[in-house]
Amino acid sequence: MFRKLHAALAGALLALGAPAVAQQYDILIEDGTVYDGQGGKPFVADVAIEGDRIAAIGNLDGATATRVIDAEGLAVSPGFINMLSWATQSLIEDGRSQSDIRQGVTLEVFGEGWSMGPLTPAMKAQMEKEQGDIKFDVTWTTLGDYLEFLEKKGVSTNVASFVGATTLRVHEVGRDNTKATPEQIAGMQELVRQAMREGALGVGSSLIYAPANFADTDELVALTAAAHEFGGTYISHLRSEATRYEEAIDEILEIGRRTGAPVQIYHMKPAGRENWDKSIPMLNKLTAARESGIDVTANIYPYTAGSTGLYATMPLWVQEGGHDAWVARLKDPEIRARVIAEMRAPAVGWENLMHDAGGPENVLLVGFDTDKLKPLTGKTLAEVAKMRGTSPEDTIIDLVIEDDSRVDAIYFHMDEANVRRNIAWPWTIVGSDAGSVSAEGVFLESNPHPRAYGSFARFLGKYVREEKVIPLEEAIHRLTGMPATQLKLHGRGRLAEGYFADVVVFDPDTIIDKATYDKPHQYAVGVQHVLVNGTPVIAGGEHTGATPGRVVRGPGWVGWKE
Repeated sequence: MFRKLHAALAGALLALGAPAVAQQYDILIEDGTVYDGQGGKPFVADVAIEGDRIAAIGNLDGATATRVIDAEGLAVSPGFINMLSWATQSLIEDGRSQSDIRQGVTLEVFGEGWSMGPLTPAMKAQMEKEQGDIKFDVTWTTLGDYLEFLEKKGVSTNVASFVGATTLRVHEVGRDNTKATPEQIAGMQELVRQAMREGALGVGSSLIYAPANFADTDELVALTAAAHEFGGTYISHLRSEATRYEEAIDEILEIGRRTGAPVQIYHMKPAGRENWDKSIPMLNKLTAARESGIDVTANIYPYTAGSTGLYATMPLWVQEGGHDAWVARLKDPEIRARVIAEMRAPAVGWENLMHDAGGPENVLLVGFDTDKLKPLTGKTLAEVAKMRGTSPEDTIIDLVIEDDSRVDAIYFHMDEANVRRNIAWPWTIVGSDAGSVSAEGVFLESNPHPRAYGSFARFLGKYVREEKVIPLEEAIHRLTGMPATQLKLHGRGRLAEGYFADVVVFDPDTIIDKATYDKPHQYAVGVQHVLVNGTPVIAGGEHTGATPGRVVRGPGWVGWKE
């Protein structure tokens, strides 16, 4: 409104012969309600952008720009940071990052256990062999090489990554359940230091899976300590989210205590009905740990179902040695019988996600590699078992062998009240735990978890606007300033002069997810404009085709010293 009032005043001054001096910018976002990412109260202001940076914020009446965006009645915030992204391969296929950028995400953070480097020749060959619908040549070796490959190829979002503890272990130790030798740990530490110099954010682990689970706490402390030499963070899918949830939280706190590094829990949740009551005492434990000086945070996706492969229903010992060894063992009748017996018994030392979900009727099959099995996409495990006349356990093993893949599935094993409770905890950030995909082409060959299309819009629409779990200014802080601070990012996560112009303009009254478990390929709504490094990627709600994304590097990057 003050823009229109000023225009009238300027016209009057010109009529009186007064000179007019106008500041020229590349882009001017007018009259928006600014949420600066720090959690304070919003304010109405203009945001001016010059090149890839924010040039000014305030009452900029009289300023002109090559491109003007009317944001009256809309929220203007920093771009959202996806703390847990699996867009490592989807961005190779389609760099537009459609499902995330349309929600306001401007930075994808990779590295949950596995990272796209460092790789040995054998690891490269295995990565190419295990590809599903998306095919690509592995032309890089280090994590830094991969990130630069994406930037040169062209991506709409910025990209960053942790170096994966699983990747490091496979590189130096292999896929067997053996204790790393001092020499192997030293080798992994040197790989961590190399990755940190290339811009890695720290070390990420996924301890519920093989071969990640084979690392002990001392090994993880050693890797985290090497990352923390450069200011890096440790982030982890805990060793247990079910019966040993408390012990798993104790482990990550121990790693933070012993190294001094910030630590974060991936997709924090107690899984399985018998574990839901662990939420409150564990949140209290995390709060007490913070008060004792451990910088612990967490991230979540705002859904009551998780998603991973069918391997998460089997004991870890059968998966030792990697995919090919796992499938070969399952073809052995004696081993198969032993696996089925353990799948039906209470899990000891591992977690059975079919059990945590309450049974095969709560396991949704969503991703196959072979054309023969793709018609099963969208059916529950119980339905497929009935169709085949086999037990759920036999069906799981048969599908893995026939598809020669992990077979993607969705497990309904969380409590809605705990989702709200985790959002209310002041140190919770958001991550999709999914790729950033498009509702077209090869992506339609499988059904992703709806979190790929809706995590951030659902967080802001359902839990902030509709259920009022936390205020909007706090929610935006969780998506922007808090993760940027946790990761020690330079010039990101805030609307301030001199910061990179990663900016989202959205309607807080309409932003919401549309994707469902039955029909996941639906974009969220409510985001009007998204700028990445000062370049419009979403304009008027539509993708411009621009790919201005860059590698965002962590605190150890040697470039900071150049």
